[in-house]
Amino acid sequence: QVQLVESGGGLVQAGGSLRLSCAASGRTSSNYAMGWFRQAPGKEREFVAAISRSGDYTYYGDSMRGRFTISRDNAKNTVDLQMNSLKPEDTAVYYCAAGRAGTSSYRHYEYWGQGTQVTVSS
Repeated sequence: QVQLVESGGGLVQAGGSLRLSCAASGRTSSNYAMGWFRQAPGKEREFVAAISRSGDYTYYGDSMRGRFTISRDNAKNTVDLQMNSLKPEDTAVYYCAAGRAGTSSYRHYEYWGQGTQVTVSS
């Protein structure tokens, strides 16, 4: 079992930045690829970013590429998501997830955090 706890969400104005963090406990998180997903009200869960177990490879959703950066620290069992140039359409609950394969499909992730709310005002 892997337990995931997100933090860092909040309210920010358009154009601003936020840094989300995900703390993992339980089984060694370095055995898992990690991902961030988001879900806005009335919408499907959307892929944001993923990072390989070693941290050597990263992947981003199309609308996040160039604005968001995912990183991990396996010594601290944390995964961060730096979000810059935020837009109102980035408003959603952001979830951290762990899985054997770092894909863009939420079906490939076994463990999920409870989520953290990000609200971007215009």
